[in-house]
Amino acid sequence: MYTICNMNAEIICIGTELLLGHVVNTNASFIAEKLAGSGIDHYFQATVGDNPKRLADTIRAALTRSDVVITTGGLGPTVDDITTRIIADVVNKKQALIPEGAKWLRNPYGTAPGLIIEHKSKIIIALPGPPREMQPMVMDYVIPYLRKKVGAAGIIKSRSIRLIGLAEASVDEKVKDLLNLSGAVRVGIYAKQGEVELKVMAKAKDERSANAEIARIEKVIRKRLGRYIYGVDRETLADNVAGMLIKGRKTIAVAESCTGGLIANMITDVPGASKTFIEGIVSYSNKSKFMGLGVKQETLKKYGAVSPQVAGEMAGGIHKRAGADIGLGITGIAGPTGATKAKPVGLVYIALSLSFPSPRKRGKRESTKTIVRQFNFLGSRVEIKHQAAQAALDLLRWELL
Repeated sequence: MYTICNMNAEIICIGTELLLGHVVNTNASFIAEKLAGSGIDHYFQATVGDNPKRLADTIRAALTRSDVVITTGGLGPTVDDITTRIIADVVNKKQALIPEGAKWLRNPYGTAPGLIIEHKSKIIIALPGPPREMQPMVMDYVIPYLRKKVGAAGIIKSRSIRLIGLAEASVDEKVKDLLNLSGAVRVGIYAKQGEVELKVMAKAKDERSANAEIARIEKVIRKRLGRYIYGVDRETLADNVAGMLIKGRKTIAVAESCTGGLIANMITDVPGASKTFIEGIVSYSNKSKFMGLGVKQETLKKYGAVSPQVAGEMAGGIHKRAGADIGLGITGIAGPTGATKAKPVGLVYIALSLSFPSPRKRGKRESTKTIVRQFNFLGSRVEIKHQAAQAALDLLRWELL
């Protein structure tokens, strides 16, 4: 046994199905996250098909630059499962098949065991491809083994700061000096559909020190970006909004056309949503808007279903129907058909109808206001629906703030 103080690892995911896009590769992200939490640097990833020569070349290249090479996939009994044989060829067939000091990793969820080989001051770890088999093996065997090897090298922690309402370029302008940091703390920027993520990463001797470094940078980011930040790490926009509604003891009902119930689904995915969510209606046709929400026929005829007027009446209709504190209405054109020159694909109107206390008047204890906003989104039908739902939640978030 030997110890590697400054350990760096490389991940190789094996399978032609990954290259063809038939299977989404979640293994690399899972392993990378666990490596970082153990203070192990990770500079390279590769995906290679079920080709013996290319796999052998990939493993050889990895061994020249990385202390630990972790492979996933190719350990099963079928003809295209080639990993063990190729590793045997690379490191020495006798040593790999009858490994002196090597370790087989038990697989309670499948037939293919894992393998750890120490070879010429390097480590090769071969894991099965199915996540339900690979993940327990990583947590039960691989990470404890590598932590012993890395000793007191420290820990790498990260925090994702999630923003909405600003384009990536605008966020970049506000934090460009942080993006150029080098050393123990680094900041990365990532554009996602309808939002932006800032990832703060810190390497330190222990978790407490890493958290302190992250908190120092996060404080600067929050000062600069303020209310555009809606959450951290795995927190969703719906988590944030539903939490605000619950905390403020506000109820909501939604009337959706173009989003087809997506907003209601996002809110009700949040535990405890029953405390705030009263009702959701997918009002797709004009008849439904008229019969279920009380949208005026003359409004539909004069302005069309995709209009600020109809969005406002949808919000008001669901507000009144449900007796909620807030009514949300949304209508638009998700495409790819149904557009005109005046109303292109991606045109969406979002409305809020809100009740709020007002000075007591004769027979009246609260007032109502309606807010309508226009949005123009780009992308496929599914992408436009997602962006529209996110924008609706964000509009609601700003009103609650």
